Amino acid sequence: MTLTVGMITVDSTDPIPLARWWAERIGGTVIAENDGFFVMVSGPAAGAPVLGFQQVDDPTPGKNRIHLDLTTTDIDAEVESLVAAGATRIADHELGDFAWVTLADPDGNQFCVSLAHEPSA
Repeated sequence: MTLTVGMITVDSTDPIPLARWWAERIGGTVIAENDGFFVMVSGPAAGAPVLGFQQVDDPTPGKNRIHLDLTTTDIDAEVESLVAAGATRIADHELGDFAWVTLADPDGNQFCVSLAHEPSA
């Protein structure tokens, strides 16, 4: 038996605008709003996990324990675009020849952006 990632869900006090923000960032589509209680966003690629945005009264404070790691072909331009769209740049990181930027979406959920890479064995 094998598990497959079907959805990554984010808590939010106002999920519709956050889901729309993410849909625009990833080139996806809001596929269900469910009266604003649980909003779903599909990515542009077939088989990609769905992003879910679930309404909660009080999201867990502090750094989220699970986050998105996104890749791009132009990290500087992508980070600049994300910040212009309302993301907050948190920190720049390097580990050997691998670099990434940690940002937060408009609700404060942290995520990372890096160049696509192959994991070492």
